[in-house]
Amino acid sequence: MTPDINARKIRYAVIGGGQISQQAFMPGMARAGNSVLSALVTGDPEKARRLAAQYDIPACHYDDLPTLLRSGHIDAVYLATPNALHRQYAVPVLEAGLHLLVEKPMATSVADCEAILDAQKRGGGKLMVAYRLHCEPGTVDLISRCRNGDFGHLIAFDSIFGQNFAEANHRGHSGYWSGPVPDMGTYPLNAVRNLFAREPLEVHAVGTKTPGRGFNFDDTVSVTLRFAEGRIAHFLVSYACAPVENFSLVGDRGSVTAGPCYMFGPDVGITYTTTIDGRKETHRHDPVEQFGGEIAYFSDCILHDRDPEPDGEEGLRDVRVLAAVERALLTGQPQKLDPMPPARVALPDQVMTLPPVREPDVADMISIVPQSA
Repeated sequence: MTPDINARKIRYAVIGGGQISQQAFMPGMARAGNSVLSALVTGDPEKARRLAAQYDIPACHYDDLPTLLRSGHIDAVYLATPNALHRQYAVPVLEAGLHLLVEKPMATSVADCEAILDAQKRGGGKLMVAYRLHCEPGTVDLISRCRNGDFGHLIAFDSIFGQNFAEANHRGHSGYWSGPVPDMGTYPLNAVRNLFAREPLEVHAVGTKTPGRGFNFDDTVSVTLRFAEGRIAHFLVSYACAPVENFSLVGDRGSVTAGPCYMFGPDVGITYTTTIDGRKETHRHDPVEQFGGEIAYFSDCILHDRDPEPDGEEGLRDVRVLAAVERALLTGQPQKLDPMPPARVALPDQVMTLPPVREPDVADMISIVPQSA
């Protein structure tokens, strides 16, 4: 998809000035020709002062958010607060009739997701969950190939995604919903749901706490998902290991190994290798501006009155599985899930191939504790 540069620009406010906003979203806006950064909402006076000057935008406190939502100065909001606050801010944004791009996971409970969806219905704006990989060429290419049957009947998926997370970061002591399963596990979970084009029926989970680490949750978690038609998926996520990201996918005709497969950055190109009927091929995709791409796609949906593909329903489907993982960890018992029809498809026409922007150095970001130790 190529954004319509002749269309009017969608005016965005950013709610939450943390690392993901400063590192990726705000710089990435420069690549979205149909979008413009128009406001920042933060509780940190230093962030407000310096980011407002850097981007030449007004900044306000959370207490002034209702005034901003009524001002007529913005069309859409990017919500990147801590996960547990998503419902608190998403609902008034949507009830005001504005459009919302909310970071994943969409919320920290199925009930909160449903409240956000209800607010969208009342307000009439568009809602997209920030699954940036749904606009990334390598990811969408592989999803399309699975659905075209290139690898035959899909049988198994396995993934490891981990990092050495800084315990001083606020997410290191904010419970399960700020830990590795909602944070990192959303990636393999969303990947396998889209690759299989199926919803899981049962969840098993085992977690451990690494000796010497001070997290107030299981910092390493293994999750197994059972699907219909004999399909099995497994992923392991960790906040206590060297950086790692990969997945493998196996069908009765071929297999796939992928890595890098989840991360972003000016030097990160999603890459996968297929083996089909004994023939091996590697597919290397150039790095693209993933955040600018998702912004451009969402703005295009707003400008042309189309519903975005990774919508609130997609976010809810992941959250219901993440909640089942939490129950499985608490009880030690498998958790069954109600059957659901397949979700919508990430289509090739939503792919964005914008050139990546340079990310600011960690030392240049304002009032953050870096996530990686």
